[in-house]
Amino acid sequence: MHLKTIELGGFKSFADRTVLNFGSGITAIVGPNGCGKTNITDAIKWVLGEQSAKSLRGTKMEDVIFSGTASRKQTSVSEITLTFDNSKNVLPIDYSEVCITRRLFRTGESEYLLNKTPVRLRDIRELFLDTGIGTESYSIMEQGKIDFILQSKPAERRYIFEEVAGVSKYKSKREEALRKLEKVGQDMLRLNDILSELESQKSKLDTQARKARQYQKYLDELKNYEVNSLVQKYQQVKETNSVKLKELTAINEKISNVSI
Repeated sequence: MHLKTIELGGFKSFADRTVLNFGSGITAIVGPNGCGKTNITDAIKWVLGEQSAKSLRGTKMEDVIFSGTASRKQTSVSEITLTFDNSKNVLPIDYSEVCITRRLFRTGESEYLLNKTPVRLRDIRELFLDTGIGTESYSIMEQGKIDFILQSKPAERRYIFEEVAGVSKYKSKREEALRKLEKVGQDMLRLNDILSELESQKSKLDTQARKARQYQKYLDELKNYEVNSLVQKYQQVKETNSVKLKELTAINEKISNVSI
């Protein structure tokens, strides 16, 4: 795998669209101071996900967008595309050419594309794990970096060796798995708390339900008592009226006899 082309537009000193082609061998970029050689290195780091404006020799990330000159207006967007030859399938993707694009708008919006498909920065970083290509990898040796490596602490040098040996990819996956496991553990604790709360609520609801059943039972008994009481009173009134009716009929008959 090797870098085939860099396409720049609106990035630092590259106001116009510029395409740099690289062969499979060694390519040297020469020129006087200030012509933009270091900007090419910055461009590669930027596309691969560099988030520090200071590492790109700026104060804020918008500084990578062409700021204009006395004769040229500033641009509103910076865009760079790196094209890699992946004919040997070094990258775990089914493309013989892999194009990585990053855009940054002056409004602050940013986007990444993989073969013209929007992706996350995380996807870009995972794609290049263990390939030696990245913002902090050994493939980009800036001025003073070799001295830094020689003077760095063992833990810092270990990171470089792990990247070269292809260990960092699995280490990253292991760390991600541990983070997920920790999250699952936290979710289990929250679930247990919820279950305990539900058990407590269930006990209260069971007590309330039992009281409600007792209340309904007493209410039904009271209704039955009231109904029976009304029926008894009705029968009593009916019998009383029947007796009174008979007495009234007898009196009427007596009156009728006296009149005759």
